[in-house]
Amino acid sequence: MTETLKCISPIDGSVFAERPVMERDEAADAIGRTRAAQAAWAARPLRERIELVLAGVAAVGAMNDEIVPELARMMGRPVRYGGEFGGFTERASYMADIAEEALADIRIADDAQFRRYIRRMPHGVVFVVAPWNYPYMTAINTIAPALIAGNVVVLKHATQTLLVGERMARAFHSAGVPEDVFRNVFLDHDTTSSLIASRAFDFVNFTGSVGGGKAMERAAAGTFTAVATELGGKDPGYVMDDADVDAAAATLVDASMYNSGQCCCGIERIYVAEPLYDAFVEKAVAITREYKLGNPLDQATTIGPMANVRFAREVRAQIAEAVEAGAKAHIETFAEDDGAAYLTPQILTDVDHSMRVMREESFGPVVGIMKVKDDDEAVALMNDSDYGLTASLWTRDVERAARIGDRIETGTVFMNRADYLDPALCWTGCKDTGRGGGLSVIGYQNLTRPKSYHLKKAQ
Repeated sequence: MTETLKCISPIDGSVFAERPVMERDEAADAIGRTRAAQAAWAARPLRERIELVLAGVAAVGAMNDEIVPELARMMGRPVRYGGEFGGFTERASYMADIAEEALADIRIADDAQFRRYIRRMPHGVVFVVAPWNYPYMTAINTIAPALIAGNVVVLKHATQTLLVGERMARAFHSAGVPEDVFRNVFLDHDTTSSLIASRAFDFVNFTGSVGGGKAMERAAAGTFTAVATELGGKDPGYVMDDADVDAAAATLVDASMYNSGQCCCGIERIYVAEPLYDAFVEKAVAITREYKLGNPLDQATTIGPMANVRFAREVRAQIAEAVEAGAKAHIETFAEDDGAAYLTPQILTDVDHSMRVMREESFGPVVGIMKVKDDDEAVALMNDSDYGLTASLWTRDVERAARIGDRIETGTVFMNRADYLDPALCWTGCKDTGRGGGLSVIGYQNLTRPKSYHLKKAQ
């Protein structure tokens, strides 16, 4: 009996979509056809590849009226936020804009004796394993530059957002990208690992859990296949004594609760300078109490259900353990909280780093707030984490933020903003957040390999 992947809607627990998984031999044959298409795709002029990718992006945008409610049904994000096409097109467009310069030959010399240069060559088959929380934006981070650089792409999307890869592939194919150049697949974990281990792919980009990232690296062990991973975080915010408290509270609460807290770079812990602590907590609690929990298809809803009941169960457990250990929960249980996927957003104080809620990834609508006496204490606490994706610093002093940023073990330092991905900057992390670098010129460097030319001219 063929195994099926099922997307369970968090709205009501019903099966929203299901697809049969590919058998191992079927998947290998399909990927083989994609590999065979790579040389012809890479031989196309760069400008042609760019135009086809941008046409595919536009075709996704033309589907946005269907995509927004579909996302709400698959993973619970309220329709009022309008989907992901803004960030989706921003990232793809930026990578298209810098492609010629980023992929240009590095010219060393061209004289009477030698022509020497370094050329960026596509890896070949790029395997993108994308997550459900921002299913379009995270996928395009790799898909657009990979295709532009001359690679072919195989996309495997998360089961929770089962229809996203299928829809993206359909859009790109309609825009003229050949079907064998951009292929969506439905695979189980064992087949995925087997394909990686057999060198079916030349580069693997995985966004997801630490456990998933470890599985990818184990599968690739000994193959010399490059594996790039982005595995989430426990991102801190630090509100310094000279910060704009109103702006800090508004932004950091939004960064904690948006998408029901299901953001890799969402804020999960906040440290506030003593003089501003009470005012910040008061404002954060007031903002959080204004959220409207409910059906994501309702325009009035500002926070929807978590994508899966088991995710909400973990957040509830972290909150309950913290409260039992002495933390204070400031938000009364909302009437719409059903004890399952619909979860009350929560602000916790009197927390410390002995509590799981301040150490393990929550990936839900909860944030702990601690008081700190100075920058040194804040830096020590921010670094007391297994993760390192982003950190959000709040101050009026740019130089102070830069100095503190240099001391934080993280991939990105924000000042007076949070939870944003700038495509001109490298998206990267450290520690259990994983390794690799997406977007920016570095994204192209990672999606290609250097090839050196040392050409001696005949005399």
